[in-house]
Amino acid sequence: MQRTLKLIDGLSYWSGRAVCILIYGMVASLLYEVISRYLFNAPTNWAHDAATYFFGTYFMCGAAYCLRTKRMISVDLIYGRLSRRTQAIINVCTFIFFLAVCYTLIWLGGKDAIASWRVGERSIASTWRPILYPLKMVIPVATFLLLLQGLADFVREASMAFTGKELGAK
Repeated sequence: MQRTLKLIDGLSYWSGRAVCILIYGMVASLLYEVISRYLFNAPTNWAHDAATYFFGTYFMCGAAYCLRTKRMISVDLIYGRLSRRTQAIINVCTFIFFLAVCYTLIWLGGKDAIASWRVGERSIASTWRPILYPLKMVIPVATFLLLLQGLADFVREASMAFTGKELGAK
């Protein structure tokens, strides 16, 4: 079990680190747009779409990394004052909501990505008309990575809730 949890943690960590480079693509495309628009009066028809695609992929694929490193935003006026075991019990009880969101994103996002792939869907929002199906495929893939990390965290939380002991450090 420990080996599987470490494998999932590693996958979440390295997939998150790998997509960090997309921020450079986003910044480069926006910088190119600003320079070409304001210095040469020659705006592009692709830079905004490219920046959106870079950031969308970065955002979605970074979710598992954020969950693994505990960098999610939380408001814990009461939760933070509870014992670690009580927090784990709450986390185990609320895990069903996490599963429902992941299931919905994987199922509906996957259906949409497959349909987009079948018809070769392209954006109609710009004259560049980039293909959309690779971006749409990011949703179920990134959610699957998030689900794996959530399952690993659930196993750890369940161990704490039922035994009062941490199940291996990350």
